Amino acid sequence: MSKERTRQVRSRRTRRTIAGAATALVLVGGGFAVANASTSGGGTQKTVGTQRPVNKNAKGVAAVVSAANAFLNTLDSDQQSSTLVDFSQANATAWSNLPCAGTCRPGIDFGSLTDDQLAAAEHLLKLALGSGKNTGYEHVLQTMKADDVLAAAESSSSSSAAPTDSASSEPSATDSATATATDSASASADPSATSTDAPTGTPPSGGTGGGPGGFSYGSGYYYLAFLGTPSADGTWQLHFGGHHLAVNITYKDGKVEGASPFFTGVEPTTWTADDGTTYSPLAKFRSGLLKLTGSLSTEQLATAKLSESFGDVLLGPGKDGDFPETKEGIKVSELSPKQKKLVLAAIHPWVADVDDATAAQLMKTYAKELDETYVSYSGSTDLTTQGDYVRIDGPSVWIEFVCQNGVVFQDQIHYHTVYRDHTRDYGNEFSFS
Repeated sequence: MSKERTRQVRSRRTRRTIAGAATALVLVGGGFAVANASTSGGGTQKTVGTQRPVNKNAKGVAAVVSAANAFLNTLDSDQQSSTLVDFSQANATAWSNLPCAGTCRPGIDFGSLTDDQLAAAEHLLKLALGSGKNTGYEHVLQTMKADDVLAAAESSSSSSAAPTDSASSEPSATDSATATATDSASASADPSATSTDAPTGTPPSGGTGGGPGGFSYGSGYYYLAFLGTPSADGTWQLHFGGHHLAVNITYKDGKVEGASPFFTGVEPTTWTADDGTTYSPLAKFRSGLLKLTGSLSTEQLATAKLSESFGDVLLGPGKDGDFPETKEGIKVSELSPKQKKLVLAAIHPWVADVDDATAAQLMKTYAKELDETYVSYSGSTDLTTQGDYVRIDGPSVWIEFVCQNGVVFQDQIHYHTVYRDHTRDYGNEFSFS
């Protein structure tokens, strides 16, 4: 795609996002539904998009390809143009933790989709992501529910720390409850520190990363794109994300070549919805790290302690390939067999957000490399206060977890995490040296 074509697609995507912003999602149970009719289109005749083959009996990656095609078949030609983009470095790295809607990421926004289109997208995500409890599709859904809580809080408060978009998506009907401090970390914000919810370093190539009047909370502001054409014998990427979420799964010749970068964060860290259901999307992620660091002796903790302080993850958006040259912390080969198992258990929740077969293969790789992996931390190991930080860095695996002060819920903290792989980010299709 030429630079001019890319500019036109991004311009069209931005205009459509604003026009269709009145559409919100209702995240009921385990799926998506449209809360109200979209204001975009206005009855304008749409051109039918290209129809692609669907095989309902396909398995594995072939099933993901078939589901991607089924989703594309529900879209008109303009929607297909926004969803199908080049598998280029610029498009692949256009992801962000910020609530910057379509200004910083490619794809089609969920807020503009019909019920049938959302059902097709849901089916695709269920196949592409892990099926474990609180991982994969379920984890993604809870992350989106958290953003509906933020949208509800923003719409009901005039004293919020974060700026809002006047066209912000309406909150979910089931997740409008005020967040409750049921997690021990929820009420531990450090009043002396500030949190901007901004990534470390420059914004990604897809846009400016938001700004005054440019933040948009809500499940309608999550975007799905296919970088390259979905196929069982080519190279392409499933690119999905929004505020606090970036899923990048790269496929090559019918296999998953890379399940990273994977950014996941959450604010509020826990809340109870109107139906009485309590959600804590990152509880399993945090718990694994707490068990690991809690097993370390005083001497081991001293070795694992980093001298640096961290306000955010080190390798967030725009930091591709910037792995530190020297590994820091305590080497896993120095840990007991029981502690080594805790390291693997701590890694697993991030890896489990890709399909189960791929997750199992990645875990085998990380297990083989375990003795050359390092564990480190900064701040405290409690993961309750601004600047508390834990890192796992191996020959391949890279995981960071950091606590930040709340942006919307300022009396609480919230979490940022990222999973990368030294050799498999974006399927190792790009060089960042």
